[in-house]
Order: sequence, then structure tokens, then C-alpha cells
Amino acid sequence: MSNISSNLKFLRKGKKITQQQFADIMEIKRASVGAYEEDRAEPKYELLKKIAEFYGLTMDELANDVIDEKWKPVPKSNASNLRVLSVTVDGDDRENIELVPVKASAGYLNGYGDPEYVAELPKFSLPMFGQGTFRAFEIKGDSMLPLPSGSIIVAEYVENWHDIKPGHTYIVVSREEGVVYKRIAFKFKEDKGLKLVSDNKTYEPYWVETPDILEVWRAKAFISTQLPEPTPEPTMETLTSMMAQMQKTINAVVDNSK
Repeated sequence: MSNISSNLKFLRKGKKITQQQFADIMEIKRASVGAYEEDRAEPKYELLKKIAEFYGLTMDELANDVIDEKWKPVPKSNASNLRVLSVTVDGDDRENIELVPVKASAGYLNGYGDPEYVAELPKFSLPMFGQGTFRAFEIKGDSMLPLPSGSIIVAEYVENWHDIKPGHTYIVVSREEGVVYKRIAFKFKEDKGLKLVSDNKTYEPYWVETPDILEVWRAKAFISTQLPEPTPEPTMETLTSMMAQMQKTINAVVDNSK
């Protein structure tokens, strides 16, 4: 549950403005302000962003913090609280796994924080995943072979980017690169961002700067329609080569022990 309704009422009264005055500033109807403050409706993404900017807050603070006389803002340099994450739930109030197909990737950059856009994405659930917020992304290209193009990466939302683990794979959503599936080279650096590495070494690593990053999701599983080929039976030639390599290794160990 968000704290938008109570926060909006407290902030408006703190500035000593009426619902009508606030509605005029936001260019909305006064009845909408009443609905937001009475928790009968929630502002859409763009309006929520506008309200947060008006009060000098992040969207995460406006939606999730309890803003009252005792409230103090968290320093803005912390990259763990960048925005409100829109999710959908099923009939039992359990979070869905929304699927972002390749053809929807461009639209995702504009609609990732819009509840109406997220609600229109395909949804499914997987019983093996417990607590956490998960989303699925279809990947394209050969930069992360052996995972084939068209694979779907099921990933868990990373709220605090300082929890990112080097050497692990993530979905990184950024303004310039869009939705990419890469391995992270180093821990997150506030002044530099993230260095992304492809498993296919024909692709050069590159940095994505902090202001450019929109979301980070930790890869947990993948779904593919391409089943793995069986391991070929060893031939006499491959067995001979393996034995020769083993003999070299044994000889090297013996020589080093003398």
C-alpha cells in the first residue's frame, strides 16, 4: 500500500493551499484532488512525477515514505530509491510476472513507470519464485551466447544498485541502450555507473552512466524454445587428445614437485 493519499494531504496543508488552488497549480479538477487525498484513486505516472517535483521530492518518497512532522528526506545521492515501480497483481493479490517482448522494448522506456502501460503487458506466473518482484524480458541478438536470440530472461527487481554483484548477469534498462541483457563487470559506481560485458567476446564492454540508468533486474532464469543439442559421442581422436593433455598436466605436476 502506498502513502500517497496521506502525504498529499499533509503536504498541501503544509503549504497552506486549498484543494482548488492545488488543482489549479496541477491543472487538474478539484474533485480529483479530493479523490487522491481520500485514497479513492491514485495519480497517473506523469501527474505523480509533476507533484513530486512541485514538492521537491522523489517519486519513491512521495509514494512510500510516511511524510509528517518527523519525516526527514534521505540524501538524494543514494541510487537505491530512484522511482516508483509499477506492478500488477492477480485475483489473489499476488504479483504477476509481466513480459516485455522485443517489439515492446522501445515503448517500455516511456511506459515503465506508468501503471496503465504495465497493466497492458502480457502476464504469467511461475510457482518456483517466492517473495520478490519479477519481470520477464525477451532478448535479441547473439551478444550473450550460448543463450539464443529470442530467449526470455526472468529477472528480479534490484532496488538498491549497490547490491549488484560483479560477474552476474542482469537486465539493464537505460535511455540510450534500451533493454539489454549483460554481465556486470564491477560493483555499481555512483560517479561512473555500470560496466556491461557480453558473454560473446566479439562485443566490446561499455559503460552506462548513472543518470542514464532507469532500471536494473537480476537474472534468475531463462525460457527458450530452442532445446540444447545432445553432447556428441567422443571419437578416438578426441580421446587421444584428452589423454595427451592429461599426460602433459601430470608431467608438469611431477616436474614441479622435484
